[in-house]
Amino acid sequence: MNDRLLSLLGIARRAGKLTMGFDPVAEDAAKHKAKLVLTASDLSERTLKGVREVCAQHNVPCVPLGRTMDEIHKAIGKRTGVLATADHGFAQSIKELCRFNNEEESQL
Repeated sequence: MNDRLLSLLGIARRAGKLTMGFDPVAEDAAKHKAKLVLTASDLSERTLKGVREVCAQHNVPCVPLGRTMDEIHKAIGKRTGVLATADHGFAQSIKELCRFNNEEESQL
């Protein structure tokens, strides 16, 4: 795997700092545990709307990963389209990588 973002997600998963799935992520957001919520690029519009509502309600940043659920599955071992991290350090690093990747794509 040559993708730094997906590698970082794999590290966060192994460190136990990654929550996966809509319901667990929504629960973490409600308990103010989630520092950052991430969404897959092929997430359904209905689920994406629900994730954005939960994030807005609990003031949690929501960032599109720009990766499909299959790509996420290869990195973390579980097929999911909604992820969250409760670790401030992982959240900052993931946000920076997402911003960097979005800037690279806009230059192509």
